[in-house]
Amino acid sequence: MRRSLLALVGAGLSLALAACGSGTPSTTSSGPASSAAMENSAPADAGTLTVWVDETRIEAFKEVGEAYKAESGVSLDIVQKPSQDIKTDFIAQAPSGQGPDLIVGANDWIGTLASNGIIAPVELGDKAGAFSEPAAKAFTHGGQLMGVPYAVENIALVRNNKLAQETPATFDELVTQGTELTPDFPVLIQQGDKGDAYHLYPIQTSFGAPLFKTDDKGDYLLELGMKGAEGEAFASYVKKLADAKVLSASVGGDQAKQAFLDGRSAYIVTGPWWGSEFAKGGMDITVLPIPSAGGQDAAPFVGVQGVYLSAKSNNALLANQFLTYLAGEDAQKMLYEAGGRVPAVASVANNIDDPVLKGFGEAATKGHPLPSFPELEGIWPQWGGGELAIIDGSAEPVAGWQQMIGNIEEQITK
Repeated sequence: MRRSLLALVGAGLSLALAACGSGTPSTTSSGPASSAAMENSAPADAGTLTVWVDETRIEAFKEVGEAYKAESGVSLDIVQKPSQDIKTDFIAQAPSGQGPDLIVGANDWIGTLASNGIIAPVELGDKAGAFSEPAAKAFTHGGQLMGVPYAVENIALVRNNKLAQETPATFDELVTQGTELTPDFPVLIQQGDKGDAYHLYPIQTSFGAPLFKTDDKGDYLLELGMKGAEGEAFASYVKKLADAKVLSASVGGDQAKQAFLDGRSAYIVTGPWWGSEFAKGGMDITVLPIPSAGGQDAAPFVGVQGVYLSAKSNNALLANQFLTYLAGEDAQKMLYEAGGRVPAVASVANNIDDPVLKGFGEAATKGHPLPSFPELEGIWPQWGGGELAIIDGSAEPVAGWQQMIGNIEEQITK
């Protein structure tokens, strides 16, 4: 933590906050105290921040909260809420000044939260440049940092080293090798009965067909980048992978995971949620970037988890001080150790000693931030369904892709 934070808290931050009319008022110690007692005690109570977090992250944030209180005297009231309720409840309560000071959530919430005017930019001083490029991009909206990213996650290629020790440079060569090793499942890429565009996206981008176009600053435009010849070439490749038994509607997430655990494929495209589980289960695995199929970089979506500041918080100053702490190396390392995800601060991510997470981090370096447009919620089913129609043969690749593009464009222009 920067010394300025402790100095600010110790200099009477609580009094300044009380003047703001906080909904969770600050308190200060009263009564005489000796110099020796003050030197040996924790900082005086300096206020309380309410944080909403889901069941998968609550223990990690409790740990951070305890460390922060010991340093600053500021308490975190960590409230557990179901992951599916955090965003919707925040949207409902924040405009009237209710709800928390901070929420923990994914970067693709930014568009919806910002359009509702309920999150505020954060000011991190010299720590603003500490984040990895994918993490910083993911939490930037309208040229401003709209929260503090703390964890990065993406998919990559996971290899079972018992079955293969060398991995080819191209996806076609990978399929050939996999077919020789495990004919039923040359490479596992989950799809299921609704399709799964997320797990196919790195292959799609290798054809030069990103989901959205970008402006000269690298920010997404609500304009499809996957229409035209590049996207159609990818669509034809999807059919090729289906014919090679790489893609199937019968192989969803659970089926792909179990097939890999059973040694029925040397490769699976997945994320740290399963990669770490494979390693903990005793499998000898290596995590690698996904090879290119179309000649360009295979760029997965990079999803980023972070903490948002309520624009209606009465504790904005106190909250921003905590967010500055959260952007520091100590807090990021603590969250990484407790949560098992690649840290968002580059210096911490570069020094993690978990080879599985390090592999996912390296695969993310050429990734694309997960878009935050509210329209994305309606795009996923159209996109996955269009690819599934090609996989199961109910649509011819080029015609099916063109129809899918038309359906998506109609939706985003409503």
